[in-house]
Amino acid sequence: MTRRAPGPLAILRIIGLVVVGLAVGIIGSFLQATREIVTMPWGQVVVPWGMIVVVVTVIIVIRGGTWLARSRAGGWAVFAGWLVATIVMSAESPSGDLAISGGGRQMTYLLGGVVVGAAAATFPILGRSSHTIRRERIQPVVAQS
Repeated sequence: MTRRAPGPLAILRIIGLVVVGLAVGIIGSFLQATREIVTMPWGQVVVPWGMIVVVVTVIIVIRGGTWLARSRAGGWAVFAGWLVATIVMSAESPSGDLAISGGGRQMTYLLGGVVVGAAAATFPILGRSSHTIRRERIQPVVAQS
């Protein structure tokens, strides 16, 4: 079976999905730090709702990219854009600022995002079978005398 080269529309879709991944990565780098501190009778509980929202958004956008491109390449394009933006935002700027610092919550965001992002990009497209097994109808053999 021969594969055709992707057309210009498919290439534009992939480029657009990389840009979407970059945008989610930049916005997520700032949003992941938000948290709510809840006071309980036994002490304080920190709820990292920003990190949870961003990781769930990354999964949804990656699966949407897979669906839009009708290929896993769409999901990998979004994931690559998110990963590049997140790595750039975790690096120290010349002024010494960091969008993603080195705390436990931030490391959970980075590593958790990489794991679930790669998993979401790897899942096959729903409703599309990659392997089709065709069963031939076997005709009964009638014995002749």
